[in-house]
Formats: sequence, structure tokens, C-alpha cells
Amino acid sequence: MKKILISALLLCAAGLAQAEKADSYKPTEIKFDQVDVDDVKQIRTFTGNVILTRGTLQMKASKAVVTQDPEEYQYVTLTSVPGKPATFRQKRDGEGEQWIEGEAERIEYDGKSELVRLYTKAKVRRLEGSKPSDEVDGEFIFYDSRKEFFSVKNSPTGDSKPGAGRGTMVIQPSSKRPPPPAASATQAAPAQQPAAGK
Repeated sequence: MKKILISALLLCAAGLAQAEKADSYKPTEIKFDQVDVDDVKQIRTFTGNVILTRGTLQMKASKAVVTQDPEEYQYVTLTSVPGKPATFRQKRDGEGEQWIEGEAERIEYDGKSELVRLYTKAKVRRLEGSKPSDEVDGEFIFYDSRKEFFSVKNSPTGDSKPGAGRGTMVIQPSSKRPPPPAASATQAAPAQQPAAGK
């Protein structure tokens, strides 16, 4: 467990940036096959190839339940179907094309605090353009985009339990590190051997 938490902290130290700040001020567009709306309770249930977009934030799932509090903050619960996980993707503040994306069987997004909780077969990866940079997976991942903080637990309840499972993290080498020196021509090509009998 300590190894997972240390790795999560390393991932943060490796350069995770905050989510695009302007996204929280953009309108939310939702595409779907069907919707049921309860205006009294402020609950909207979308089904069938749901795509929710707000600025650079995009979430996809087979089903999405969107609720709204009196302050008009939105909360989204995305659920998947077998073989097709729920996903989210968002541009990070900073230079260049830096993105954060994740997937799980269930994703909960808190629009007020900008927290993402990923439940069961969860994965989160950082990308530079389309190139994966760092990746972590586990049964539960908590991601706070404002504080640049990850926490990975080994059970889908969000708790760590002895023997429940293990997470994996892959940290790519820094792109700022210089490449290794190229081999010289004499090292690269083997010496020619004279033909037999000459």
C-alpha cells in the first residue's frame, strides 16, 4: 500500500497540472439517445451513447445521471456497460497539449470541487499531445484537479483492504533529459573478417 501511495505522489511530482480553469465557466452540452428529466428534484438521467462536454472536459458513458444543487453546481455519475468503460478527458492548464484522461466502470464528477472518483477497473493517464506520459491503475482512484492530487486504493469501495488487489504505475522518463549518446560508427558496425583461405 505504501508503494502505491508513494507512486501516486511521484506521479504528482512528475508534473501533473491543474485542469483547465476556464472549463468551469463554460456551458454543458450533453448528447444522448434518451433523457428523463425531473425538474423538481433537478435530476436528469441520460441513456444511450452519452457524451457530456464542457469546455475541454469530455465525459462519455452508456448512462449519465446529472444533478444540480441550488447554487447550480452540477454532479455527474457515469456508468458503463460490459466491455465499454465510462471515460473522462480534460485539458490541463499550462503550455502545449497536456491532457488528463481516465476510465472506470463508474465515474463520479463533482462540479463544485472538481473532484473525480473512479470506481472499479480504474485508470488515469497523463498525455502530452497524444503520447502517454504517466499512467496509474487500481480499483479506486480519487483525483483532485485543483490540488494536483491522486489517491489510489485497492478496492472499489475507496478503502484499502489487505489482499484486495494491487495497483500499477508507469512513469515515463522525462522528456527534458538529454537522449543517450549515439554509438560511433566503429562501435555500430562489426569489424569485417577476411574470407576463409585468404
